[in-house]
Amino acid sequence: MRSRRAAALLALSLSTTLVLSACGGGGGTTDGAQADAPTISVFGTEPQNPLLPGNTREVGGSKILDALWSGLVGYTVEGETENVVAESIETTDSQNYTITIAEGWTFHDGTPVTAQSFVDAWNYVAYAPNGQSSAGFFAPIAGFADVSPAEGEPTAETMSGLQVVDERTFTVALTSPSPVFETTLGDVSFYPMPESFFADPQAFEDNPIGNGPFRFESRVPDQNVTLARYDEYGGAAPANVGGVEYRFYADSEAAYQDVVSGNLDFLETIPGSFLIDNLYQQDLPDRNGNQPYAGINSMAFPIYEERYADPQLRQAISMAVDREAIINNVYNGLVEPATGFIPAGVPGHVDDQCGELCTFQPERAKQQFDASGFEGTIELISNVDSAINREWMQAACISISNTLGTECNFVPVPTFAEFLTQRQAQELTGIWRSGWIASQPTMEYVLQPQYVTGAENNDGLYTNPEFDALVERGSNAASIEEAQALWAEAERVLIQDMPAVPINDQSAQFGWSDRLDNVSMTYDRELDVRSVTVRQ
Repeated sequence: MRSRRAAALLALSLSTTLVLSACGGGGGTTDGAQADAPTISVFGTEPQNPLLPGNTREVGGSKILDALWSGLVGYTVEGETENVVAESIETTDSQNYTITIAEGWTFHDGTPVTAQSFVDAWNYVAYAPNGQSSAGFFAPIAGFADVSPAEGEPTAETMSGLQVVDERTFTVALTSPSPVFETTLGDVSFYPMPESFFADPQAFEDNPIGNGPFRFESRVPDQNVTLARYDEYGGAAPANVGGVEYRFYADSEAAYQDVVSGNLDFLETIPGSFLIDNLYQQDLPDRNGNQPYAGINSMAFPIYEERYADPQLRQAISMAVDREAIINNVYNGLVEPATGFIPAGVPGHVDDQCGELCTFQPERAKQQFDASGFEGTIELISNVDSAINREWMQAACISISNTLGTECNFVPVPTFAEFLTQRQAQELTGIWRSGWIASQPTMEYVLQPQYVTGAENNDGLYTNPEFDALVERGSNAASIEEAQALWAEAERVLIQDMPAVPINDQSAQFGWSDRLDNVSMTYDRELDVRSVTVRQ
């Protein structure tokens, strides 16, 4: 299969113009679970950080956390919010909330999940000296500025907007009304923590204790993380399988071959080599699926590099990418081209926001590029432990080179964890692969963490006060309709600045071994490990 892909890319590189034809969460469970159910194996990537909810933002760690923990709310496959640990979330003004926890929830060490478990966890993540990557998600809560000031030292250790009422009830006061606060509570950063974490955070990193359907068993760096079913799970029912091994691969093509041969049970992303002519459907008859989800592929600019500071240059590079050709040749037509920064599956998405700036416009791209005075080689950078990411980035590089008449080199980084570390340290001097899954089904979750000045995932250091103000106004709007209109306006500002190049909306092509039954995906493109079963 690799030879077919290599031949296709070689033909692509020989073309004078790039026309590639010539060149999380929810889910149900069964009423009972086998006492002796086996463990299943799932493709994963090495988590960048220890398995702590407040310090995990990447997909490799998040999918494990979603099995170890359950939050106040979760999301259906359609992106609707539903209570999980919460019995009720009440508000009359979208600013002051009373949250009641359902009875029967315990952590894996047997201790109860209480209101204090949430309040202490949220305060820990928000407190700046603790250095948690998700601190900014608590900015709407009153008192956040005291525990995590923009400048200087904190003047408090806890947020004034959090108050414990009784064992199962706590209140949240926001600095202003929010139309989406309840929806955000399904994010990993809002998970509860047991008392043992605060007693010894370092020991907890070696043996994390959650409240989810699976409990931690072991972790071998660069090899796997193994979880076992938690039979006292407080949700509707325990999981159907006895455990989950998240197995780490250096190359997703090797993982694919293991699924075909039955040595791996589940792979959420079929490599592009096996999407050609739907080869994966032949290799995995009745053991494959294709499901759109609220995700986007893009290429982000290091705006901290002076040579990428000109928005006209960034627009030119966007118009130099033939998205339709890449989709047809790398994805076999199974995904849709991005028409903006908000994926199609996110409520409030506006069709065709980007217009010509997100379509292949070779003449305009060349004209703007030449006018920018850019000198030197363009580099596209990606981790290569996911074969399909490597392939579409290589194809984009060829498109840019052919269209703009300049050299474009693809620069591989071996692992996703290493790639993220370099991104976050602003060590990359070229254009890097960026992907985003709207794990919270809101436009705000796409715009704020990636592009607001100083945000957690704004690795390119983009800044625009007009954009920031529009996102904030949307976050404080009186209604979700008003919020979505403001966020759509913010997206239009983003498109003109083009801090990243939207490539395609996402759809998951996945496969599984003949051991599995009842295979389904969650809203945020993870195997639903609670409902999957092993054939008898």
